[in-house]
Amino acid sequence: TVGWMSDLNSFSATDANKFFQEYYVPSNMVIGLAGDVKPAEAMPIIEKYLGRLPAHDKPDERNTVEPPQKSERRVVLQEMSQPLYIEGYHRPDYLSKDDAVYDAIADLMSNGRTSRLYRALVRDKKIASDSAGFTGLPGSKYPHLFAFYAFPIPGHKPEEMEQAIRAEIERLKKEDVTDEELKMIKTRARATLVRGLSDNAGLAQQLAFYQARYGDWRELFRSVDRLEKVAREDIRRVANQTFTQENRTVGIIETAVESGDGKGGAQ
Repeated sequence: TVGWMSDLNSFSATDANKFFQEYYVPSNMVIGLAGDVKPAEAMPIIEKYLGRLPAHDKPDERNTVEPPQKSERRVVLQEMSQPLYIEGYHRPDYLSKDDAVYDAIADLMSNGRTSRLYRALVRDKKIASDSAGFTGLPGSKYPHLFAFYAFPIPGHKPEEMEQAIRAEIERLKKEDVTDEELKMIKTRARATLVRGLSDNAGLAQQLAFYQARYGDWRELFRSVDRLEKVAREDIRRVANQTFTQENRTVGIIETAVESGDGKGGAQ
């Protein structure tokens, strides 16, 4: 679902099976059960079907590290599609001591119609159909990006999105969030936790996920505790540390239009 046809053409069924045999192994696996489960009855069933899997060493977790970015990068594409503005900033992986601060910033900027970006670009300026800032691009296990984006409405250009988003980022860097905003961030985190555990499937999935990610299912609840400790000065500190020009990569899609000769022309 992600990649290019050349990726599929470049490896064989043998390569795919080798990958499966290396990573889909008991040492790299977590099983979660939830509900009206009696361990004395459930464990023999689990052992019967999963105990037959052959033992295997845990996969090699070594990986390369991208060097720090030294200057802004920018790319503009001409496409037959809706225009888009997006900018991303390098941030550490999910084990960073500031991971909860990034989550707080994402909630503040993007959670619902009361979020800062939605109010500024969609409701007040009326220049975008949607705008948000989020962490975890493309995934959070390794160092990744915190990104901001906006879809301009007809009559407005990606450059306007850039200016409006940048204004909200500068506000985040220069002004402390309000007590009410910080309270709402933490209240939503607790509510999201409760909703995620409201049924057996959600409970099993969340506990297994945190056990696999941190090696301890209790981190599910500690994650809310960490967010509870985030202070206003933490948000301003991380914003100034992360959202800098040299740490920024900008992507713009400009809508290409059909010219009279049938060839695409740039708008």
